[in-house]
Amino acid sequence: MTSYRPSDCKREEFRKYLEKAGIVDILTKILVALYEEPEKPNNALDFLKQHLNACGPETADVEALKLEVTELRQKCEQLQEENTELKARIQQLEPPIEPDVPEN
Repeated sequence: MTSYRPSDCKREEFRKYLEKAGIVDILTKILVALYEEPEKPNNALDFLKQHLNACGPETADVEALKLEVTELRQKCEQLQEENTELKARIQQLEPPIEPDVPEN
């Protein structure tokens, strides 16, 4: 019976890993949803795949990130315009550079 000890230890470590990562909770929720379906789907695997995709980031997180992207794009455009204006001002303030022409 001692030959099973390393395997049991690895299983326990893996189980703890799955719990810590939240995988056990997600799978449990999906399986409960499947159990509570009044009409079971013909393809349970497709049901699982659909619901796994639905467990993505929270909608609020996605909306916050979209808003941040929009704000950062506006800021980037503003900085590009400011950069162009500053380059134009520098061009006006600098004297033109004339090529070196050797004197005869």
